[in-house]
Amino acid sequence: MNKKVVEVVEDEISKSQIKRDAEALKLVGRELVALNKKQLAQIPASESLFHAISVAHKISGKHEALRRQIQYIGKVLRTEDIDVIQTALDKLNNKHQQLTHATQNLELLRDQLIELGDNKVEQLLVEYPQLDRQKLRQLVRQANKEKKLEKPAKAAKDLFTYLKPICL
Repeated sequence: MNKKVVEVVEDEISKSQIKRDAEALKLVGRELVALNKKQLAQIPASESLFHAISVAHKISGKHEALRRQIQYIGKVLRTEDIDVIQTALDKLNNKHQQLTHATQNLELLRDQLIELGDNKVEQLLVEYPQLDRQKLRQLVRQANKEKKLEKPAKAAKDLFTYLKPICL
């Protein structure tokens, strides 16, 4: 009963892992092909990748040709920095969530301005010097007055609309 012992080198990547990695790159390639030219301009990649994507855009109605082109894009992606490309894709895909988060932060800033008054106004003016000090203080005072009198928050809405184009 003579058995051979085969040592497995831990640095070796299995054939299955290589196939999974290639399939993941093809999925990223599909995402890139689905983007329009304006969105593609925001992706940091090489000219060869952009050329392969533009060829894929020209292929229409030919399922097998498009599949082969996406496979080629996956091959080109092996030489690219995939983490940077994936981060850029995530940013493009999550624009709505980012806008929602920024709007929530702006609402919080507005509430802090109303609560803290002139101290917060001064801090905000340091951060955003293009804001008009007089208008900002006037809107904050009006919002405070409406809050104390329990009136509808018209000035708070005006303050939000004043801050939105500058602070977003």
